[in-house]
Amino acid sequence: MRTRQRLSLLTVAAMIGVTGCSQGTESTESTAEQNVAATTSCAANGELTMWERSGGNKDMVDMLVAAWNTKNPDCKIALTYIPHTEMVGKIAQGIASGQVPDLMGMDLIYAPQFEKAGQLVDLTDRIRAWPELATASSGHMTVATYDQRLYGVPLYADVSALFYNKDLFKKAGLDPAKPPASLSELRSYADRITALGGDVKGYYLPGNCAGCNIFTVGPLMWASGAKIEAAGPGDEPLVGDGVKQVLQFERDMVKAGNVHDGDRTENGETFHLQFGSGKVGMMGTGNFNITLARQQNPGMDFGIALLPGVAPNSSASFIGGDLVVVPKGSKRVNDAVNFMKFLLSDDVQVEVYAKALNLTTRSDMVDNKYFQAEPLVQDVAKALTVGRTPYTLTFFEQINSPQGPWLKMLQRAYYSDDDLDTVIADAKKEMKEIAAKS
Repeated sequence: MRTRQRLSLLTVAAMIGVTGCSQGTESTESTAEQNVAATTSCAANGELTMWERSGGNKDMVDMLVAAWNTKNPDCKIALTYIPHTEMVGKIAQGIASGQVPDLMGMDLIYAPQFEKAGQLVDLTDRIRAWPELATASSGHMTVATYDQRLYGVPLYADVSALFYNKDLFKKAGLDPAKPPASLSELRSYADRITALGGDVKGYYLPGNCAGCNIFTVGPLMWASGAKIEAAGPGDEPLVGDGVKQVLQFERDMVKAGNVHDGDRTENGETFHLQFGSGKVGMMGTGNFNITLARQQNPGMDFGIALLPGVAPNSSASFIGGDLVVVPKGSKRVNDAVNFMKFLLSDDVQVEVYAKALNLTTRSDMVDNKYFQAEPLVQDVAKALTVGRTPYTLTFFEQINSPQGPWLKMLQRAYYSDDDLDTVIADAKKEMKEIAAKS
């Protein structure tokens, strides 16, 4: 969620919808080829091509591909990174022309659009019986499914959680073993940390980043019983008292001086660097910040808790990350499926994901020797149990667009005195209009 897609997905949808009838992109595999049992090795010899977006978890993807290449020297993967802002358009153009990679990583939030357009290979008959899928990240598998058909598996997972600076907690007279379990506690703790003075603030709020806010403020609404996006035509967005309650909470945080003035211009470019500065008491961010914060500030003591809601002990998280999918036109579907099997294998989950202190993409792999030695990873992994991923064909237009109704609503709530009921009603109207066109 750190860098966001700026290409209009409605334009891309039109492109792939038109090209979806192209016969040149259809799979030519026989039924026998489709029924080959998956392994974690080569199905055929020869180099495989893979595209992945920039701006994601590059280090993790590099390690996964390197592990596959070490195990399978006869079918190594040649990995190419595509600028994140160009990825969706390049995929659509490649499918239209038949110039596609054998497999690719895809920001999970955009998968439903390509699934609906028929531009990904339906893998249901190949993978639905895999026992590993029973514990695969639920957020990933939700968006990997369209019309009860499966199109991919998790490549890596990002989850949001509440990071808190234990050093500042101690200075403010707070118990570092007791993070806030409700929004009222979060506000109270922020007030006390801000009161320390200097350049320290109790809270961080990215004021100009739609993606950062759905990743960190969205869960506060979910934990408070709210629904945010419209799933499709006729569906009602911004439902529940939690929407207004959270907007009021954030407005009050800003007015109380609990956030730095510069937070208002944060567009996501430096979002991941804020907590490690040591000047923020509490911040919604992602599992990627464990390593980053330690690199930035090795002496800082910090903890991780779930993002809370209005009611005590309520919580939620945004599950983000990427899927591995196969574009229509791939000539190496069996090898692509074998790579998916490889990713979900016990050994790779523990000896690649967990060893690198990245989240495993299977919940039954969380209890491993590497996480046991690193309590913070265990803490952030708890977010997988309360996490969700929005499912809509217009996620960019409704939520992630810098000009979209989600960010406009948040900025009016944070930085103006506009009536919140009016602010919500305006955003609701625009979201419904967008969803009606999907």
